[in-house]
Amino acid sequence: MAKYTFGEIQGIREGDYFENRQALRAAGIHLATQAGIDGNKQVGASSIILNGGYVDDYDNGNEVLYTGHGGNDPNSKRQTSNQSWEARGNKALIVSEMHGLPVRVTRGAEHKSPYSPKKGYKYGGLFTVIDHFEEVGKDGFLICRYRLVKQPAENNTQLEDEQGAYNTVVEPAKRVPATVLRIVRDTKISRFIKEMYEYKCQVCDTRIDVLGVGYAEAAHIKPLGSPHNGSDSGDNVICLCPNHHVMLDKGAFSFDDDFNCIGIPGKLVVKDAHKILPANLSYHRECIFINK
Repeated sequence: MAKYTFGEIQGIREGDYFENRQALRAAGIHLATQAGIDGNKQVGASSIILNGGYVDDYDNGNEVLYTGHGGNDPNSKRQTSNQSWEARGNKALIVSEMHGLPVRVTRGAEHKSPYSPKKGYKYGGLFTVIDHFEEVGKDGFLICRYRLVKQPAENNTQLEDEQGAYNTVVEPAKRVPATVLRIVRDTKISRFIKEMYEYKCQVCDTRIDVLGVGYAEAAHIKPLGSPHNGSDSGDNVICLCPNHHVMLDKGAFSFDDDFNCIGIPGKLVVKDAHKILPANLSYHRECIFINK
């Protein structure tokens, strides 16, 4: 299985030029030599290429409306049949959206946009998939559509994946605002905790499922950053649905040392392999919890 890198590639800068697809592969930007979506259904999409393959693509620089793959005649570059969300690359972009994974965007000379190079390929930076929808395209067939927005350079993160195991995080996780889905960028430990609970909330057992891809959020019991200075470690991270994540962050409820909820009914489900530091629970009760 190919080893995918999610995020920036060391030594590659936005605006760098590449002569052909082989050069992109050699640089580690886009491993597929033909497909426009690089990735798979298990790990997500690490990279896409805009090169005029689909007439419905739209690009204004900081926002891209991208057409998924399938049902396209390679000669005329027109749709001849409907697309499917289950296609490898289409599902990969869903995984990237649901898990908040960064996607590299590269533009080719055949992509009709003022941001495209006159020849070869130009790397355009990191984007986040914030929405997906289905519509009838210009050729009269159903197409899978994705809205991607550009990430600020300071949000850049690198993750490596081989058979679904994330190995490397270069910078701390940062949140990226989105108008449709509240995205929380994954670190190695947050992905591990969410997979441990199969993307089910530890408080209410809710699993948000979109096209077979689970979504949950990694919540920090003792918040990250000043003045709290909590750690991004397994003893401080739990898997929650978006509602309970916001409620925990805002101090609407907390936990006692036996994981019983305080302020709302219920109990935090904790597996034996998940060791939570009691000091983090105590800090949340004393400093964050407001319904005392």
